[in-house]
Amino acid sequence: MQQYLQWFGNIIQYNPQAPLLFNSVFFLFFFALILLFYPLIANRIRVRTWYLMLFSVYFYYKTSGLFIILLVLTSLINYWIGAMIYRSPRKSHKNLLMLISVLWNLGSLAYFKYTNFILDTINQISGGSLPMMDIILPVGISFFTFQTMSYSLDVYYGKLKPLDSFIDFTFFVSFFPQLVAGPIVRASYFIPQINKKLSLDQDTVAKALVLIFAGLIKKGVVADYISVNFVERVFESPGLFSGVENLIAVYAYGLQIYCDFSGYSDIAIGLAALMGFSLPLNFNAPYTASSITDFWRRWHISLSTWLRDYLYIPLGGNRRGKARQILNLMLTMLLGGLWHGASWNFVFWGGLHGIGLAFDKFWLSLKIAETRFMKVISTIITFHFVCFCWIFFRARTFDSAWLIINRIFTEFKAPLLWQWIDKYRIVAILIGVTYLFHWLPQKWSQKIELGVRRLPLVLQSTVLAFVVWILFQARSADIQPFIYFQF
Repeated sequence: MQQYLQWFGNIIQYNPQAPLLFNSVFFLFFFALILLFYPLIANRIRVRTWYLMLFSVYFYYKTSGLFIILLVLTSLINYWIGAMIYRSPRKSHKNLLMLISVLWNLGSLAYFKYTNFILDTINQISGGSLPMMDIILPVGISFFTFQTMSYSLDVYYGKLKPLDSFIDFTFFVSFFPQLVAGPIVRASYFIPQINKKLSLDQDTVAKALVLIFAGLIKKGVVADYISVNFVERVFESPGLFSGVENLIAVYAYGLQIYCDFSGYSDIAIGLAALMGFSLPLNFNAPYTASSITDFWRRWHISLSTWLRDYLYIPLGGNRRGKARQILNLMLTMLLGGLWHGASWNFVFWGGLHGIGLAFDKFWLSLKIAETRFMKVISTIITFHFVCFCWIFFRARTFDSAWLIINRIFTEFKAPLLWQWIDKYRIVAILIGVTYLFHWLPQKWSQKIELGVRRLPLVLQSTVLAFVVWILFQARSADIQPFIYFQF
């Protein structure tokens, strides 16, 4: 008996070597346990909120261990500041409280994420040898920090009335489907759902299952397989591979990061829908974008709109002339790049996108940009520009990024393409088929989705079992964490 208790204790405790992931076996049991009792309390609102909040807090504990304290503390501070801002009659007092909120949120984010980056930069500039600090990055800190900041800012600007219940606020911050990798959910979007009676119809359940199927396949089959079996090898040692292989690795990484991140978002939206909650769309076929502006309307939509509403517009947006607009775009994208990681590679990546957005302001003002032919050309150019930028996003160093570019332009030999296809047949098939599905007309994708949604429940369950079987067949030796967990 003691042996079984010890085994059970080990299972439910946080294990830094095996954090809780959507694509893990433990998560299947975790979510099944939630659904087992959920119908009994789904419309007992207070019980439901406590129930999901406690499961969400436990989910974060299983993901990040004692950093659960940081999550609760951040929730408590922002909840208190939101209430105080709302009650304060003086503008100066509101400003001070908002400053405290910004300092706490950005200060905690800066400490965990950027301390060693700052120290390393100082060493490089000064030639010093400041020691690096042993700091572990809490999973999802960038996401829940921006989420809590949006609450305080919306209360400050008078767009939102603060919550009366700390439990409701903690539930909003910690809701487990989107907690560690988004979408970044605005308080004004999610909070009204907390106290609503829920109703699940067959169509909603079917749509949720389709999203979960799609997300699992994107992540567990496409992203993980092409990463482990090709992308990682090239980006770790680009000098050992031909120009053809380096170029294909860039296209493959573009697909990998899309399938990995949009796969997580699909699963998160589907899981939330099965519990009666709506999460915002986070991806909308981004590689079909006809401009960089259009790309950012389709890629990581919750982040791009957050940066627009809470950074770009407060900086002045497009209200102070073209020169100031371009400066605002550059600042927004540079900080957006830094949000992704403590590296000058990310800052450079954001700067490239800032340049792309600035060019768009000129290009989109021309009538020729609206013609069908130029939209096709623009889509091709946009896709390749985005892929070019991914090189700096993925490469560990600038030297590695420039080596990849050099190999592509100086060692490219087209006949080697057929040798590559013969050597990496499964990778080639996954890349080709997935890009094909991505570029299918939207109405075709909708018809495929509708066909799955119309299947009887028994067949839908069979499809789910088949998806799980595919995942086990395609799995690598270790479960691969989602890319955006590191951000």
